[in-house]
Amino acid sequence: GSVGNTAANAGGPLPKTAHVAMLTGPKHFEVKEFPVPELTDDDILVRVEGAGVCGTDVHEWRADPFGLIPVVLGHEGTGEVVYLGKNIKKDTAGNPLKVGDKLVTSVISCGDCYICRMVPGRTNLCDAQGVFGLIGDKRGTAEGNRLNGWFSDYMLIRGKGTTYFRVNELNLNQRMLLELATVCVHALERGQSTGLLNFNSKVLLQGCGPVGLMMLCVLRAAGINHVIALDGNEDRLKLAQVLGAKSTICFKRPDEDTLDKRVAKIKELANGVGVDFAYQCTGAPAAAADIYSYIRRGGGMCEMGFFVINGEYCVNPQLAMCNKEINIVG
Repeated sequence: GSVGNTAANAGGPLPKTAHVAMLTGPKHFEVKEFPVPELTDDDILVRVEGAGVCGTDVHEWRADPFGLIPVVLGHEGTGEVVYLGKNIKKDTAGNPLKVGDKLVTSVISCGDCYICRMVPGRTNLCDAQGVFGLIGDKRGTAEGNRLNGWFSDYMLIRGKGTTYFRVNELNLNQRMLLELATVCVHALERGQSTGLLNFNSKVLLQGCGPVGLMMLCVLRAAGINHVIALDGNEDRLKLAQVLGAKSTICFKRPDEDTLDKRVAKIKELANGVGVDFAYQCTGAPAAAADIYSYIRRGGGMCEMGFFVINGEYCVNPQLAMCNKEINIVG
């Protein structure tokens, strides 16, 4: 059934229109106004309080690699529930939900593909995965809903397979960082699946942008005591030290400006053989090719730097992987 857009189910008026920041061309946003669709008993309307800018948003802004334009971006957002359809009682984790609660969204799964049916705990691998504020926008357009990205006044959560979580205990800044943090916690779990991560592991973190620095925080919170941070920006490396990196390597320093020099330095820091595990957090193919040289025989790595097609790299699989028996996860 449908309900009118005149009153929230907790009382008070609901908006009839909302503004969005729509990407209408490469490097070009326009503020547009759209009607709030007729709300149903299965909808959630959220008043947006803030949204982070992900590197994926920047890639889409620059060149539309996903072919989404026109699109309302923003997938690291959060806000307050102002309308809750009567059929919705709980969030995806089973927590009671009410008007006034703070929410974040996650992936949208189809429910029909092999993964959704047979591996329901891994719906992030859904063949037809959607994401509010990114991949899910085409579906929203088809349904007449342009309030499906967090770069807007209001966000409308509707449809099969949507996931959302109550996060009342976190402040606004923490909520905007939550999506990035969960990606890094997932990467930690992927690394732990190899059996190579423990408090005594020597871990290399390549790339100290937002993803890398958050990954550093997650590693330290998990009890990994020896993290080596590698980047080309000294300011980022200083911040990495503040966040708990034991050592730093900068590929612009004269004594660390070649692969051979960096390998020698990392071996010096990591038992003379190389790191036990490495997290590749850059989107640079050349850097991704280098990382195998830093890992000891029998070690492992997690590739988490490429969320868009950003080029290719070439390595010798016998030397980089097979001979050293590298454990690789993504």
